[in-house]
Amino acid sequence: MLKMAGNKSYTIVEYFGGDCGYRCGYCKNDEGNFSHGMWSHTMTVQDYQDLIDRGWRRSGKYVYKPKLDKTCCPQYTIRCHALKFQPSKSHKKVLKKISKFISKGELPKGQDDGEPMDSVCDEAGPREPSTVCHSELKCAAIADIQKELPECPAITEVQKEVVDGAPVDSEKSRKDPESVADERTTAAAPKPGMGADPGRPQCRKAKDLRKERRLQKEQIRQHADGDSSIVSPMPPTAAQTKQPKPLEDFINESLPDNSSHCLEAEHSPDGPEVGYGSFHQQYWLDGRIVAVGVIDILPTCVSSVYFYYHPDFASLSLGSYSALREIAFTRQLQKQSPKLSYYYLGFYIHSCPKMRYKGQYRPSDLLCPETYAWVQIEQCLLQLENSRYARFNQDPDAGDPRVLKDVGRALVLYRRAVMPYAAYSRKRKGSSDETEVQQYADLVGQDSAERILLYRA
Repeated sequence: MLKMAGNKSYTIVEYFGGDCGYRCGYCKNDEGNFSHGMWSHTMTVQDYQDLIDRGWRRSGKYVYKPKLDKTCCPQYTIRCHALKFQPSKSHKKVLKKISKFISKGELPKGQDDGEPMDSVCDEAGPREPSTVCHSELKCAAIADIQKELPECPAITEVQKEVVDGAPVDSEKSRKDPESVADERTTAAAPKPGMGADPGRPQCRKAKDLRKERRLQKEQIRQHADGDSSIVSPMPPTAAQTKQPKPLEDFINESLPDNSSHCLEAEHSPDGPEVGYGSFHQQYWLDGRIVAVGVIDILPTCVSSVYFYYHPDFASLSLGSYSALREIAFTRQLQKQSPKLSYYYLGFYIHSCPKMRYKGQYRPSDLLCPETYAWVQIEQCLLQLENSRYARFNQDPDAGDPRVLKDVGRALVLYRRAVMPYAAYSRKRKGSSDETEVQQYADLVGQDSAERILLYRA
């Protein structure tokens, strides 16, 4: 579905108004869910980055934006600051549960702790248009047009650029995870801890620490008595500068050596050095695939698309475990691409208690539905307790920085030619689609409307 960003890459979409309501998978309202939708024939990673920063999200090739002021269960885009993330007590509990299972082979009793993933809620996602909007004939025409447009590397459906080895077949792994066992490439599992970290200060004896504190107090007293030779107190001790244990240490501890089981996580392939786009993360237990996650690696974030797992291992809380692994993966990628520092968890749905778990990955922000500014989730929760729909930005003068100013500059694709909508309107005198195009351009924003090609029949 996505394309690598290039100098002459194009996104090609068809837009649907989305005026009709459909069944909500969260509250089960038969006609309470409303969203705008686009069918994406191809899309650059930068265009998708800009779209998700305006509240859009993809399901396969279908890209949708909930109508937050109308839908029964408003869905707000949420992102976690991956570099600042610290696992909570519940996250550490999940990692300990995984560690106990791997080391002793004991599955926890009962079901998981209640961490529904978006992919499990089949009815919660968008309803694709019932019209033949992406028929084989039209797709063939689009393919012909793409051949004539400037070439750029493609990521269609769940496809990506690969340097070493062939990409994973998305359809095959989605329908039958075990069928890809013979096709997988070998990847090193995260190595377990190797003892004390040489990069950290060593533990010091209590006697030495007390002696150092006494010396500090004496120096401070002398300074207070007017001794100018004392410039400043002693630097902080090792105990005072102790940093929280990073997420990676907790993950590695959950993968002990000489255990009853072996759990490996594989990335297909391994990040921006081989291109941005859509990737699989596969979880293998003793050589058997037990879970698969799909992520989009974009210019400033890793976006979680969906995740599914074998029902026999539901009690292991694999959904939470995969999120922690993906946050760690984001931190790893940031070392190669400094701007890539966020982990997007999809939508946060406060009106559905079972979907509030995403707010536990902090620090995190929610996207203001009116100004598209990011606001700390702590501030947003106070508003959402009082109203399902809320404008999070408290500045009354703030507006959409990419507000639509001139629909005539929006690009359209008409009869294999790229042109501004103003030129298209002159060619199609009496055209009645201006309201639809205006709505589309307003939703994607002026900048995106001038880059994305809106297909016109």
